[in-house]
Amino acid sequence: MSQQLEQIKALIELREKARLGGGQKRIDSQHQKGKYTARERINMLLDEGSFEEFDMFVTHRCTNFGMEKQTFLGDGVVTGYGTINGRLVYVFAQDFTVFGGSLSETLALKICKVLDQAMKVGAPVIGLNDSGGARIQEGVNALAGYTEIFQRNILASGVIPQISAIFGPCAGGAVYSPALTDFNIMTRGTSYMFLTGPSVVKSVTGEDVTQEQLGGASVHTTKSGVAHFAVDNEVDGLGLIRELLSYMPQNNMEEPPYVPTDDPIQRLEDSLNEIIPDNPNKAYDMYEVIGATVDDGKFLEVHKDYAKNIIVGFARFGGSAVGIIANQPKVLAGVLDCNASRKAARFIRFCDAFNIPLVTFVDVPGFLPGTQQEYGGVILHGAKLLYAYGEATVPKVTVTLRKSYGGAYCVMSSKHLRGDINYAWPSAEIAVMGPSGAIGILYGKEMAAAEDPAAFKAEKEKEYRDAFANPYNAAKYGYIDDVIEPRNTRFRVIRALEQLSTKKLSNPAKKHDNLPL
Repeated sequence: MSQQLEQIKALIELREKARLGGGQKRIDSQHQKGKYTARERINMLLDEGSFEEFDMFVTHRCTNFGMEKQTFLGDGVVTGYGTINGRLVYVFAQDFTVFGGSLSETLALKICKVLDQAMKVGAPVIGLNDSGGARIQEGVNALAGYTEIFQRNILASGVIPQISAIFGPCAGGAVYSPALTDFNIMTRGTSYMFLTGPSVVKSVTGEDVTQEQLGGASVHTTKSGVAHFAVDNEVDGLGLIRELLSYMPQNNMEEPPYVPTDDPIQRLEDSLNEIIPDNPNKAYDMYEVIGATVDDGKFLEVHKDYAKNIIVGFARFGGSAVGIIANQPKVLAGVLDCNASRKAARFIRFCDAFNIPLVTFVDVPGFLPGTQQEYGGVILHGAKLLYAYGEATVPKVTVTLRKSYGGAYCVMSSKHLRGDINYAWPSAEIAVMGPSGAIGILYGKEMAAAEDPAAFKAEKEKEYRDAFANPYNAAKYGYIDDVIEPRNTRFRVIRALEQLSTKKLSNPAKKHDNLPL
């Protein structure tokens, strides 16, 4: 055998060794936990045969605590690029079989290289997280590595899409990189995120809590809002990443991909003409409105289990991707509160950063009152929603279905926040407040002195409703562009978006804004 062939044979053997990560025993252990290896995850995520790996032969440089005697090719993370549905993406997948996926200086450098390369070429980055945290043996070098990653996450924000999947532990400093990315996906039962683990919590506060109770998928998708999606298994999570990317452009300079549809633009949905209950206090399901108007009834909801009084997610109208924001009358009457405002604001800002038009369905009675909300900063959180809509330069189409009262009218993509096209159904009520509350303020004394207070109230409510609780008063001033028949909503929204496809609007030059955090 020639020297060159021997070298090639040695290369092949090294590659095989690198692909084994921490060895077959640890791979088997990973499988026993119901988890896949880093390489298996990448292969399932990317188009077949498209993965090109970086830094397969990198090893750590640590000599503390006898670490020089333990080295593994690749050092706990698999990095590189490939395609998803033919579109370029960069990916890193932490390898739990190597030192529990713990972050070393060299591991961080590998991730930084991927982020730097993605920024240069303008392509999304996907991080598959499964790590025990910082590698303690490396001390401050590990912490420096984390921070180098965070800095790149920050610079990439709003430039390229960043998606994180948590497929195992993610604790301590490790949580901040996913928190800085656009979307977080967690697996039920096998993933968790927290800054300090149960043992530290116990020692500091005396509180007994499990990993799942402290930072499991259900906690972060229902209570904290840290995670946007919870999935049953890794296969579903990887499929979700592929679906998410189908609505996004490659970067902030491109438009979202167009997906042809057989769903007719002119399709009428007669059910919408009867969806609004006669009783203004009775709920209906906003999901039915969304499903009836978007292409093929397909809607990818974001933050489904968090702040359910508002709905956000991706859909298409006439083949073009949009971000949908909609009040949900079935939950808290669709009222805005701290969590709903923050949830919607972040989604709006993502869509605006990546040239995804906004379609808003409005049915909101106002902001949730009470000390809990005021102490929780509902003013600031409501301001975030207001700010997000006001700074957005993408096409904005708004449809008011029923209630739009007070400050909530202002913040929900009103004409005054540079709404491009604002429609209303005939059932819309656009006013400072509802008839009952308004009459109590306007005619409180007269009503108390009336011979028949109930009849007096009913008469005045009718007068108020005729004057204000309708779409025509707002339309009179041009704040509503047209009052439309509900069944025509799909057609009218698509026509509006087509008209706005060449919209050009820019905000004043500035270093950056000062969003009311």
